[in-house]
Amino acid sequence: MSSPVSVSILGKEYQIACPEEEKDALLSSAQLLHKNMEQIRSTGKVVGLDRIAVMAALNLANEVISLKNNEGHDIEDMNKKLVQINDKVSAFLEEDRQLDL
Repeated sequence: MSSPVSVSILGKEYQIACPEEEKDALLSSAQLLHKNMEQIRSTGKVVGLDRIAVMAALNLANEVISLKNNEGHDIEDMNKKLVQINDKVSAFLEEDRQLDL
C-alpha cells in the first residue's frame, strides 16, 4: 500500500506516493537530489529551478553510468555522450543567462 511521503528539495515540499518498504530509499534519493541541486545553485552559473533540476539529473545520470561502468558494463560511449550533453546544456544555459542580463 502506498502512502504519501513528504520530501523537501530546495525549500519546496513535495508529496510523493510511495510503498512503505521504499520510503527510506525515497528519502535518501530526495536528499541526494537536494544536495546536488544545492551545489549547482551555489555556483551561481545556473539560474532557475528547472535548469538546476536538469543539470542535477544529468550529473546523477552520469554518476549512475560511471558506477555501472565500474561494475564491468561496457558503456563508455554512453558516458562520453552524457558528458557532451552536459557540456552542451551548460553552454546553452550560460548563453541564455547572458541574454537575460
